[in-house]
Amino acid sequence: MTTTPSDASTPPRARLATWPTPLEPAPRLAGALGLGPDDLWVKRDDLTGLGGGGNKIRKLEWTCGAALAKGATTLVTTGAPQSNHARLTAAAGARLGLRVVLVLAGKPGSSAAGNLALDGLLGATVVWAGDGAGLESRSREVVEELRRRGEVPELIPFGGSSALGARGYVECARELLGQAPDLTTVAVALGSGGTMAGLVAELGTSRVLGVHVGAVADPARTVSDLVAELSGAPCAPDALRLRLDQVGDGYSTLTEPVMSALTLAARTEGIVLDPIYTGRAMAGLVAAVQDGTITPGQRTVFLHTGGLPGLFGHAPTLARAEAGLLSPPDAPAHGPTQ
Repeated sequence: MTTTPSDASTPPRARLATWPTPLEPAPRLAGALGLGPDDLWVKRDDLTGLGGGGNKIRKLEWTCGAALAKGATTLVTTGAPQSNHARLTAAAGARLGLRVVLVLAGKPGSSAAGNLALDGLLGATVVWAGDGAGLESRSREVVEELRRRGEVPELIPFGGSSALGARGYVECARELLGQAPDLTTVAVALGSGGTMAGLVAELGTSRVLGVHVGAVADPARTVSDLVAELSGAPCAPDALRLRLDQVGDGYSTLTEPVMSALTLAARTEGIVLDPIYTGRAMAGLVAAVQDGTITPGQRTVFLHTGGLPGLFGHAPTLARAEAGLLSPPDAPAHGPTQ
């Protein structure tokens, strides 16, 4: 790990991953959706390297850089039990030699696999906050407890989503423009908002399609506020391209369109998605092709933000995946591509 020095206008950055991530063609998936073989590409931000990979590392490079500049000894952050951000904060702390405390919704025994198992392997301490409504207040209490013990805690925002963390996805957008300057649409999961905000700040509102996963109450306002803070210019919430139709019964639930999208991506391209974020984003992409929002002949990029460990902490999805061993594949059986 190296830390990039800052000047007056650029905050310090902790180098935690390997860049740029690949941009790979997905011709069999494109064909299954009715797109041309060169229309659909996958930006592999699941291959960032550290701690199982995923998009949160782009944000943590900036938030951890700021923490190191302040002399932090401990990182504190919040999330759900299967939070990818929590897992990667634990990994970043291990790389940087910082203690990590994760304030998670729920109670002991509510989850024991997937990301949570990796949190423990990476050395993080978990504080259970009960009802998710108490996450913010409990995290502040933890910060004060650590200060009283002589620690120097740094509170990393939920999902890493602040204007500072969103700088990571300004960088990602610049990578994409170098790899696919003719891109028309980037489809991405909209969780805590920072990933979409960074993309919009660099690419504009028309080229970013966010698929809401149910993590925040007002996704349009969340993203527009972050874009405005990041860019210094107003961003109207209604100017954003959003799909709100993939949440189903709530953030942690598995829907039939998402299960279908998971299966389709796996059986056409060998790409594994998770049921909360990338699965919903892919379901949103499928729906966008079906309703004509995305059309053949356009260069479309699916941003794979990672999250594979969370699949192993989601019992309904695992049960459906295991049932697939007993049934024939339902993905279109296109021939091999050259």
